[in-house]
Amino acid sequence: MSRLLTLLNKNLILAIPIGMVLGFGFGLAFPSAWLKALIIPLTFLMVYPMMVTLKLDKVLEGGDTKAQLMAQAINFGIIPFVAFGLGRYFFPAQPYYAMGLLLAALLPTSGMTISWTGFAGGNLGAAVKMTVLGLILGSLATPFYVQWLMGATVPVDLGAVFSQILFIVFLPMVAGHLTRSRLVKKHGQQRFQKEWAPRFPPFSTLGVLGIVFVAMAMKAGQLMARPGELLVLLLPLLCLYGINYLLSTLVAKLLLPRDDAIALVYGTVMRNLSIALALAMNAFGPAGSDAALVITLAYIIQVQSAAWYVKLTDKMFGAKPAP
Repeated sequence: MSRLLTLLNKNLILAIPIGMVLGFGFGLAFPSAWLKALIIPLTFLMVYPMMVTLKLDKVLEGGDTKAQLMAQAINFGIIPFVAFGLGRYFFPAQPYYAMGLLLAALLPTSGMTISWTGFAGGNLGAAVKMTVLGLILGSLATPFYVQWLMGATVPVDLGAVFSQILFIVFLPMVAGHLTRSRLVKKHGQQRFQKEWAPRFPPFSTLGVLGIVFVAMAMKAGQLMARPGELLVLLLPLLCLYGINYLLSTLVAKLLLPRDDAIALVYGTVMRNLSIALALAMNAFGPAGSDAALVITLAYIIQVQSAAWYVKLTDKMFGAKPAP
């Protein structure tokens, strides 16, 4: 079982499209309304494991203040408004699609931020800190951004959004921190990092694939009736990621040293789609499945683009100096 989970975790590029296809087929062949009952347990399965490996104490470390401030300025001062503008332009009569685009933009950084920064030879410490700060700030800011930007077109229950953020983010964060502390105390930091930490992320991947499966199954009938829908949704997502990569690369290249620059790009372009997806499915009723579909497609673009960007890193920022 662990081998299968590890294999899925390492092959998200293939696993997510396969999960979408399987969910679509299931939704056409069988009743899918009952799958909604699986969303809450899948959400916890998706979020809790990533919290166990999150180093909250990294926030208190210094040394990369400029990169951190620039990352959060892009994450919360620019990208949400780009997503809102794209949503207004592409989905003037489909506010929940626009909501999905906004949610994807409001929750920056994930485990992918750290992984891809490492693959590209960037500053891992800065990436970890961006991940923690982005998660906390995004969770606190998202209800207000949603109410402010989308409240006129989508019924937004601010209390319900806050309660979902509490359940989806902060409860697993506390549980994950307690689990991490207990394991480190029992086995030591080195053994935890070597033996225990790698066991958790594959379970998070299983939760992601489960949510993707459910989201596609619940939308299968609508997509079958309008087969061009996926292409319509992909265009604004491509625009969002394209603008994000271009902006972050230019800012990083002009203002930061190589390693911090790479961390900045992945700390602003990689979105926490797992939490965005869980929030869409839990906080906005049945219509939230429209928002969830947009976020599901964002997974494909995010993973593929991150892999390609690693190959271009040396051309963008120069080769990593020899030690």
